[in-house]
Amino acid sequence: MAKIAYLLLCHKDPDAVIAQARRLTSQGDFISIHFDRRAHAADFARIRSELQDNPNVAFARERLRCGWGAWSLVAATLAALEAAVEDFPRATHFYLLSGDCMPIKSAAYCHAFLDSAPVDYIEGHDFFESDWIKTGFKEERLIYRHPFNERTQKRLFYLTYEAQKRLGVTRTVPADLRVMIGSQWWCLRRSTVEALLAFCRARRDVMRFFRTTWIPDETFFQTLVRHLVPKAEIRNRTPTFLVFSDYGMPVTFYNDHFDLLLGQEYLFARKISSDAMELKKRLGEVYAEDRTEFAMTGEGRRVHAYLTERGRVGRRFAPRFWERDASLGAGRELMILICKKWHVAKRLAARIQAEAGIPAVGYLFNEVEEGFPDLGGIETTLTKRHRHRRALLRLLMDHFDTDRLVICVDPSDLALIEDFAADRCETRILELECGFSDAYLRGHAARMGLAAPDASDETFARLAPTLRADIAFEHQAIREAGLAAVGQLREGMPPEAWSDAVAKFLAIDAETAGRVLEIPYLFSD
Repeated sequence: MAKIAYLLLCHKDPDAVIAQARRLTSQGDFISIHFDRRAHAADFARIRSELQDNPNVAFARERLRCGWGAWSLVAATLAALEAAVEDFPRATHFYLLSGDCMPIKSAAYCHAFLDSAPVDYIEGHDFFESDWIKTGFKEERLIYRHPFNERTQKRLFYLTYEAQKRLGVTRTVPADLRVMIGSQWWCLRRSTVEALLAFCRARRDVMRFFRTTWIPDETFFQTLVRHLVPKAEIRNRTPTFLVFSDYGMPVTFYNDHFDLLLGQEYLFARKISSDAMELKKRLGEVYAEDRTEFAMTGEGRRVHAYLTERGRVGRRFAPRFWERDASLGAGRELMILICKKWHVAKRLAARIQAEAGIPAVGYLFNEVEEGFPDLGGIETTLTKRHRHRRALLRLLMDHFDTDRLVICVDPSDLALIEDFAADRCETRILELECGFSDAYLRGHAARMGLAAPDASDETFARLAPTLRADIAFEHQAIREAGLAAVGQLREGMPPEAWSDAVAKFLAIDAETAGRVLEIPYLFSD
């Protein structure tokens, strides 16, 4: 009978990870866990402590800092795979899962399904000839080197890309490989996995190639499996049910999707909402059942497409999710930088993203920035952003595949700040208190339309006291609002105080906070 070693890639919610490990191993299978190194160390320590007495649980020997679209996701998968191969010699299959996945069939069904045919389940389509990539980069993913992460190091990512493009510096795909592309989620037999790991050790040229390929988790395993395994022994499909919206965002499943999910011809589903506790409980009970018969219709994607189209023509049979759930959700962290000088907050936000790996955006409720991701239309105007503020942040977190987000807010937006502070998510606030020279206030008055840039000294002298008082009043109102978790970073403070404030704000260690603050010009105009 099949014995499955599940490979779990996760970065949050230690309670869910512990529950998943216990659920999957309770039926005699195994699990190898890679917990993102960017996550809190205390969360990982708790997972290890809770699972240390379970012989069917292993951990990747190396924890990596993972980033969307980066090689680190493949490296983390390989680390979990190597640990599983070494620790679980009885495992016949290796099944890749994320922390958002849940079984939609019983363990008995999964074992019977895998025993029914000696094949691997992994999606793969010809990279160049198929239309699997709908928009954006295609051959650019392969022919150029991408040493930087597009999400966290956007400027360097596009700078190196443009430089290679301008200079005509390209590379060729390893001659003996036909690059394939498909879903990240797969289930492979032990013989395939052992051959794949041996290939990785022998072909350093291939490893170097994929290490600087953009989004390699969609091409690495898909290419190598078809290089190593006869076509007849591969089923060109993922064993995990997932649906993508027209905007390339994974659809999230909630409590009322139970019957829909059980009817799909898959073993697991992704991604399940962290708030769908009833759905998780019911699916966990199904997994423990002995039954191997399920009535399957396989209509999930068609139903989603149908309901989506009804929304487009104004005929909706259920409320939008921002009407249904007015919260960012428990377990998520929103960190708000408050500063009157927008360039100062943006500098710090950029450093946070680069050094701490936490996605950060600028004054999204004050200015329509260029390069903002397409989130289905609610991001197009400031009016829409304010109206659907929580929906906007939820979509941003899903876009960045994170539960932690940094945003910048002007101190005049006290109502917005109070609204987010009252959310069920964990909200932390850091005030950046700047000095305001006469030159800055002149520019500020011009931006507000109070005075022309070349206004006389006499005109400016009448405005300056009021401008200073307004700024002081805004900060005072924030302090008197009784908001929890408010820290200050004042211009002129000693560096040690800066580091402590940033470490508490981001919940990171002092060393990382120090790297974030390696910007001597932070408050410069």
